[in-house]
Amino acid sequence: MPNLRTSVTLFLLLAVQLSFWTPGLSYEHLLTLNGYLAINFMSITMLLATRPGWLESPLGGLDRMYQLHKCTGILAVIFALAHWLIEMADDALEALFGTDRGLKEANFSGLLDSLQDGAEDLGEPGLYLLVFLVVITLIRWVPYGYWRYLHRVMPLIYLALAAHAVLLAPLQWWQQPIGWLMALLMVGGAIASLQSLTGQIGRSRRYKGLVQAVKRTSANITEVVCDMGNSWPGHRAGQFALVTFDRIEGAHPFSLSCADNTSGLLSFQIKALGDYTRKIPQQLHSGQAVTLEGPYGRFNLDSGRKNAQQIWVAGGIGITPFLAALESRLINAEQERPAVTLHYCTAGAANDPILTRVQQLTKKLPDIALHIHDSMQGQRLTANQLQIHNSKVDIWFCGPQGLAKALRSGLKQQAVSLRFHQEFLEFR
Repeated sequence: MPNLRTSVTLFLLLAVQLSFWTPGLSYEHLLTLNGYLAINFMSITMLLATRPGWLESPLGGLDRMYQLHKCTGILAVIFALAHWLIEMADDALEALFGTDRGLKEANFSGLLDSLQDGAEDLGEPGLYLLVFLVVITLIRWVPYGYWRYLHRVMPLIYLALAAHAVLLAPLQWWQQPIGWLMALLMVGGAIASLQSLTGQIGRSRRYKGLVQAVKRTSANITEVVCDMGNSWPGHRAGQFALVTFDRIEGAHPFSLSCADNTSGLLSFQIKALGDYTRKIPQQLHSGQAVTLEGPYGRFNLDSGRKNAQQIWVAGGIGITPFLAALESRLINAEQERPAVTLHYCTAGAANDPILTRVQQLTKKLPDIALHIHDSMQGQRLTANQLQIHNSKVDIWFCGPQGLAKALRSGLKQQAVSLRFHQEFLEFR
């Protein structure tokens, strides 16, 4: 479910496109409107897939950018399906609404006529492939490794559908703002497609290093330390990187569990949540090459409001960004920071290796109040246990979505000015 910022962005994107549209009711109006919106949203989807750094701040981080990418992709499919269904029902709709000859597709001759016929033939199979790829992305039945390669076909599908749009759009559009907007978006989408096909996306933010250590700290958590030498540009506590240990598997987002330092060593706490992460302890070894892309993320634990109560909530492996934040506070002890209450929810405190590290760090930080909630002992964190005592509250949350929903629901009953910060590291 998109958050408020993503929903507002989607509304604005739709409103801007419709502002160039001349209202009307005819078969051609219905057909071209849906085709226009479909190719525009496909173009925006392709542009967002390039991870443009300048959009991170206005959209709220790379996780929100990918959430918007998914939503624009779904809208593109919806409008493309509507365009196809309207074309299939052309006789009935023409009889019902009439026609508008000004919106007829361009009438070419010679080579352009042949290209136009080819573009028309590409439309239907391109739509089928587009729907297929979006459906398997949403239902997640295909393992990530296979899905990643299937998804790489998307730029080719986009280019085919863009050719369909260019050659079949009403000729008069290219002399009007509606055509200029569509052309601008398609140029951007075409450039993004070429970047994807040639492997250029994120290249300027990639850094190579070596795996220094792999340590299985518990049955389902592996600590991986990477030596990046002097190449890593630095990061802020709370950020993440797209990590590639295996080129065939591709990059996965993992939160950095260490503060920025001058050693070139970066650590990750990786939980076995899927097929790939379960294999990491067996397949990863010291000396193996690693590529990091980033840093990404706007989970800035130092961006709290002045005089607001600061609360950190970590659920399970969600403690990772807070480990980095605790280390950062120790390294930069001279900086003045507000007091924080840290709630750590764990499934078995007695056998939790990360808890020991958290306790070691918080003992050295008197401004951090640590509260442990052990689900094995029936200790479930609720909104009331957050002990809110201020009219302004900033909460940083990283953990299971179910816990986030429960806390958000409980916090609705609190008459406070609340900001609930949460990232969603799910990129498909």
